[in-house]
Amino acid sequence: MKLTLGQKAAIIVAAILIVDQIIKVWIKTHMMLGESYSIFGSWSYIHFTENYGMAFGLEFWGKVGKIILSLFRIAAVIAIGFYIRHLIKLEKATLGSIVGLSLILAGALGNIIDSAFYGLIFDHSIGQVAQLFPKGGGYAEFLHGKVVDMFYFPIIEGVFPSWFPLWGGEEFVFFRPVFNFADAAISVGVIYIILFQRKLFMHD
Repeated sequence: MKLTLGQKAAIIVAAILIVDQIIKVWIKTHMMLGESYSIFGSWSYIHFTENYGMAFGLEFWGKVGKIILSLFRIAAVIAIGFYIRHLIKLEKATLGSIVGLSLILAGALGNIIDSAFYGLIFDHSIGQVAQLFPKGGGYAEFLHGKVVDMFYFPIIEGVFPSWFPLWGGEEFVFFRPVFNFADAAISVGVIYIILFQRKLFMHD
């Protein structure tokens, strides 16, 4: 049986969400905040961290920013979902466009789940391994949960030369941000669409 573009989109979103949430739940229930494990030597780690804000651990504007970001993510997911449906309905979508948009949709939705529900269903991870559905309730209210990050790849570490503008003599790490599977899906989807957008969308 040949799958429709809509079915392929649903499979991509579901698969990414399942993998993303399995990883995050495992991290929350097996590691304490700040704990790290080396994967392939000194350039790749599983490093458990949490953040209130944007992808790759960025944050802004405290609790107000958290609510704004959560609502923006929800609105973006709804908009992307309707856009995918619109393209399919009008038969203006290529498989590539659906893959790219579905990756972005799934990644955004994966981080929304953390933000909306993790504060309700987990206790904190500071100095302990978090419990799922603790008796005393979770660590935060609805939409105030923290996004779980775990992938850290400090591939290059060094010191800027003294003559380097602004950062001369300071240490640097590439790649510094800690991210999760959902962040990776969003990034791949965005890069894919930027690089191949002329080929992805059919024109009238």
